[in-house]
Amino acid sequence: MNYYSAKEIVGQVNIVAEGKANTSPAKTLVLALLAGGYIAMGGLLAVVVGGGLPGLSAENPGIQKLLFGAVFPLGLILCAIAGADLFTGNTAYFIPGLLSGKRKLSTIFQNWGIVYLGNFIGSLIVAFLFAYYTDIFAKDPWHASIVSIGEYKTAAPFLKALVKGIACNWMVALAMWLAYSAKDIAGKILGIWFPIMAFVAMGFEHSVANMFFIPASIFYGADLTWSSFIFNNLIPVTIGNIIGGALFVGTAYWFVYEKK
Repeated sequence: MNYYSAKEIVGQVNIVAEGKANTSPAKTLVLALLAGGYIAMGGLLAVVVGGGLPGLSAENPGIQKLLFGAVFPLGLILCAIAGADLFTGNTAYFIPGLLSGKRKLSTIFQNWGIVYLGNFIGSLIVAFLFAYYTDIFAKDPWHASIVSIGEYKTAAPFLKALVKGIACNWMVALAMWLAYSAKDIAGKILGIWFPIMAFVAMGFEHSVANMFFIPASIFYGADLTWSSFIFNNLIPVTIGNIIGGALFVGTAYWFVYEKK
């Protein structure tokens, strides 16, 4: 077979987690910076394409959401194939090893902390330098689009943002599960594309993507603050992402295939 079975995927994920656990903090930070930048580039492309279609959004909003979601997977494809360390994927990778007693909780928290910080910095660099400083969204319809994205994302109640975060990272972690099932690049891209396109089109919330979307919105003058970004969106979405990856994917597949 040119792909791994569902049970074999868990073994592949454990190998990935072992490699991440043994990577130095400095190298982990660099890989995390790259991942934040890659996801932000996917977000930038999604706004350029999907945000440039106000007429289609008004007449056929489902198609506009599909096109927005169709190009966003660029970021995760780059992470998976070129190599980078993304927080949302790491919420799932370490869990089978942890529940089997092969991984320490302190090691996981150290990785998550470094990667989360690196993802944030990488996303902010792209948001400010490549999305704002270059004036890519300076004119409508892109300006109106990026501003509305930030204001919409920070207006949701805490619990709703958390639940959207759970649904999102269920899809993101599964996208990486499918990527690790493939033995060639084409299979990895195909495995990633469908779940990522789906979560974006459905409007679920990804913490690292929002580290790009909402700061870019702020830079372009949206009526929101950094505190509203952090407390109204980033915190609940991050909690939801952890639950979605760790429980719905990491724990579920550990229970099915590795629990003695």
